[in-house]
Amino acid sequence: MRVLSGQLLGAAWLAAVLLAACSPGPGATGSGAAGPDVSPATHDAVFLDRGDCAAGDRVGAYREVVCSDPGARARVVSRLYGLLPASPSPAPPAAARAGDRCPPTTDFLLTVTAARPQGYACMRNLTAPHPGDPGGGGGPRTIAGDCVYTSRKGRVKETPCDGSGPHAPQFRVVELARGRGSCPAGTALYVGVGGGPAGVGCARRL
Repeated sequence: MRVLSGQLLGAAWLAAVLLAACSPGPGATGSGAAGPDVSPATHDAVFLDRGDCAAGDRVGAYREVVCSDPGARARVVSRLYGLLPASPSPAPPAAARAGDRCPPTTDFLLTVTAARPQGYACMRNLTAPHPGDPGGGGGPRTIAGDCVYTSRKGRVKETPCDGSGPHAPQFRVVELARGRGSCPAGTALYVGVGGGPAGVGCARRL
């Protein structure tokens, strides 16, 4: 995500896991290459519909499973239909912009590219940890309670507020606002938090 400096840019996001098709059913891979052969656990018309669960492996591949499956990792909390067009740099990529439309405490985002219908699945882990929770250090959205550190000039990234991540937190987002003028006194950093009516994160130095 970017620090606001004259324009609103940037969003917190996790790298999207690309779901690729392979015979006989849809598969998933984090690299865009063909993933393992998998098939939906049900005969639903929508692959990874809202309320469905997914199981993942060590290489970032996901498949739909029934939520009672011992390997089930996360549940779809929202399904977004249609892939967003690519944006020229330095605008956020499509996955980041899609993540802005997920529920606030979404843990990660899956991009469904080959299964029908195409779009995005906002995922919430079935058990802790929940990086999308306030201060959790991840998730596709930046919300009040999250902490960030300066990764390079003009750009900040989320990190766990409890210091358990590789980077110590430097600022905490205390409030989301429509603009910098609406941030409370003591705000030290303005953070772009993506689309929606509240586009600015008002952060205080820790």
